[in-house]
Amino acid sequence: MLIPLLAFEDNYIWLFGPPGQRVVVDPGDAKPVLSALQDEAPAAVLITHHHNDHIGGLAALRDKWPTLPVFAPNDTRIAHVSTRVQDGDVVEVGAFRFEVLAIPGHTLRHVAYFGEGHVFCGDTLFSLGCGRLFEGTPAQMLQSLQRLAALPGETKVCCGHEYTASNAKFARTVDAENSALRDYALHVEHLRAAGHASLPSTLDIERACNPFLRTDTPSVANSIAAHAGHPFQDAVSRFAALRAWKDTY
Repeated sequence: MLIPLLAFEDNYIWLFGPPGQRVVVDPGDAKPVLSALQDEAPAAVLITHHHNDHIGGLAALRDKWPTLPVFAPNDTRIAHVSTRVQDGDVVEVGAFRFEVLAIPGHTLRHVAYFGEGHVFCGDTLFSLGCGRLFEGTPAQMLQSLQRLAALPGETKVCCGHEYTASNAKFARTVDAENSALRDYALHVEHLRAAGHASLPSTLDIERACNPFLRTDTPSVANSIAAHAGHPFQDAVSRFAALRAWKDTY
């Protein structure tokens, strides 16, 4: 019911649903989608944000299926869209129902789609990491991550890139004594060595292991302060320092 299609070096395009009802999420490249679907028309496409590695295949998919429903945030940089969505909207595709969550930070118009036990969160939340701040502020990104972290723990996290193993190295530097993180990093190492995707993760795992969701815990806060050379009195500054550390790691 859930298939990650590898595109480029480390992008994932997600196929969700059974044959005949498949939803495509963030088709940066049409080729893997067309190969997986053959001549089966998808039920819809969901787009999280405007970056080309998430929308680059839209034109080819709409050429093949001109009436294909495409849902995307209200961002004029995204073409080939049939329905623009915003925070609080509900996308219904056949029997599937997804709530649209505005999660700015990586980009200002970034959205996630939450439903059916999954959250498709693009480049905002990664397993053991988070996206770079290309357009938004640290406060926006922190709020977006907190919003995602508040979803049910069993929610499967379907993000846009296979970054987990590299993120684990940084996470273990920040949160070295975290036994849950150590065990999960080893699990990811085994998955990747066997040629399997590390994703989806779950929000339970991310809340236990992802330092960007744990900036207020003493171990992570102390590590950020030690790296910066001074403590931080507020959550946004602490998060910004952690993101800056990761940018130069």
